[in-house]
Amino acid sequence: MRLIFMGTPHAAVPTLRRCLEDGHDVVAVWTQPDKPVGRSGKPAASPVKEFALEHELVVHQPQKIRTQEAIDLFTSQGADAAIVVAYGRILPASFLEAPRRGCINVHFSLLPLYRGAAPVNWAIVRGEHETGVSTMFIEEELDSGPVLLQRTTAIGERETAPELMSRLSLTGAELLSETLAQLDDLEAQPQNEDKATFAPLLRKEDGLINWSLTSEQIERHVRGFQPWPNAYTRYASQHLIIWKAETAQHEDRQRRDGEVVKASGDELILACGEDTCLRLEEVQPEGKKRMLVRDFLNGTRIRAGEQLG
Repeated sequence: MRLIFMGTPHAAVPTLRRCLEDGHDVVAVWTQPDKPVGRSGKPAASPVKEFALEHELVVHQPQKIRTQEAIDLFTSQGADAAIVVAYGRILPASFLEAPRRGCINVHFSLLPLYRGAAPVNWAIVRGEHETGVSTMFIEEELDSGPVLLQRTTAIGERETAPELMSRLSLTGAELLSETLAQLDDLEAQPQNEDKATFAPLLRKEDGLINWSLTSEQIERHVRGFQPWPNAYTRYASQHLIIWKAETAQHEDRQRRDGEVVKASGDELILACGEDTCLRLEEVQPEGKKRMLVRDFLNGTRIRAGEQLG
């Protein structure tokens, strides 16, 4: 099949690779423009662009897609279908109508659940026990198109968003392969709008820990808000990222939310809402590398009774 591939992050690469392995003719790859990274601010290519260039594929990176130039270019490529995996832009109707077989999205949730930009993160944060991948025909309304195939997977008890995304990206590649192979026989099913939920774009402030939440809720924030914005708090007027934590039992009650209950050896335990406690395991102080709590305690004077946040 003659395909246009549209994607940007690492999670999109397995699907692009699978399209090539399955023998499809990928006539062009569309990805986001290079963005400055690090202290140098030097522009860096997206993972999809890097893979595409390694395989000598044609790459397009328009700053805007709602221009006549972009529309004409997309239409001129004569694709049977466009495959979209976390491209980062909402496609206008002129794009959706161009490929002969339509535009097919690989979305990392069980639609209609978690429509939007960050379905993997919010599924963990909101305490879902399972998630999955959906392939669907794209329509103008966000993630609302009819579903072609779905595959479900359990969310690990301590699985982080990057770990889950890595698994789902491989599942998505397999599911897209099956979708294209069966496209003539599949009957796309409309989504149930009554069950639709939204997974909005992550904001920096989403990661700020509210210590009045239970330890279980905060632990899910720690796993779900990786790799950005991360779950973070304030200590000694500085930013403190929490990378790994677990719920803990402690006999001491009537502590303030965010108060240090214990700080010794390799144990840093904090009071949370509803008389629950959270044991921190890995943290990252401002301006320093990620470290075990034992190393953090060895380098700071934090004591029981102090307040975080």
